[in-house]
Amino acid sequence: MNIKQSRTIEQLVAGQETSDGAGVRLTRVLSQPIMQKRLDPFLMLDHFGSDDPDDYIEGFPNHPHRGFETITLMSQGRMRHRDSAGHEGVLESGGVQWMIAGSGVVHSELPEQKSGVMEGFQLWLNLPASQKMLKPWYKDFQAEDIPAYTTPEGVNVKVIAGISGDVQGAHQREITQPLYLDITMPPGTRFAQAIAPQANAFIYVYRQNVDVQGTTVPQQRMGILNNDAGADGVVLQAPAGNTADARVLLLAGKPLHEPIVQYGPFVMNTREEILQAALDYQNGLFA
Repeated sequence: MNIKQSRTIEQLVAGQETSDGAGVRLTRVLSQPIMQKRLDPFLMLDHFGSDDPDDYIEGFPNHPHRGFETITLMSQGRMRHRDSAGHEGVLESGGVQWMIAGSGVVHSELPEQKSGVMEGFQLWLNLPASQKMLKPWYKDFQAEDIPAYTTPEGVNVKVIAGISGDVQGAHQREITQPLYLDITMPPGTRFAQAIAPQANAFIYVYRQNVDVQGTTVPQQRMGILNNDAGADGVVLQAPAGNTADARVLLLAGKPLHEPIVQYGPFVMNTREEILQAALDYQNGLFA
């Protein structure tokens, strides 16, 4: 792909080590309110990964959501989803679970393994005000359902959402127009991706290092991409000195420019809507 001008790195961000669910250890890459607004329409990105079952075995028991979408990418492992709308499925290595919480759903995500590596990512994508009360929706895309291609240099690109090259992703969203790529780059390779000028974008490097216009984004760092005037995409370079393939997530989306009011698992536009969400959940009205 021919990119005339690449975006640059505005800021490097180190995630915060924390736990969620029933004690699952993870890195919260994106969570701070300033980042939510700078990277609108994205709300949160978690990276979980361990080969110690004590770090993940209890999983994420029943918990509610309202007002946004969750996209879970399972790099390694098996996780079972159940929710109050009657959906159930097992997400396996290489697969993606896309859930629209909409008007409200209670769900659980529990490991289907007692040993081995479990690694993955959960992204929260905001819903516009006009869609926050949509009927909950859910779909599993297994590894074979995720469109992918390999460039002449040997870069492998899994297209979860949006369009990369001539490949359309597994799922599209009309208003926020998310681009979500999982990229594997051998040492010394280059990858270019078009990004709409109005989109906010970032990368997260989870193996090795990646260079963007002279700035190195090290392993387990998020690089927020500048909204450079005139830039029509981004060019990534895997340094020749990397000792293994670089693995990087590239995300972009059209900002909503709407108020964000969040209380835990509820993301709405006003405080009154948050209070109503909490009341509806307490009264058993989710899905």
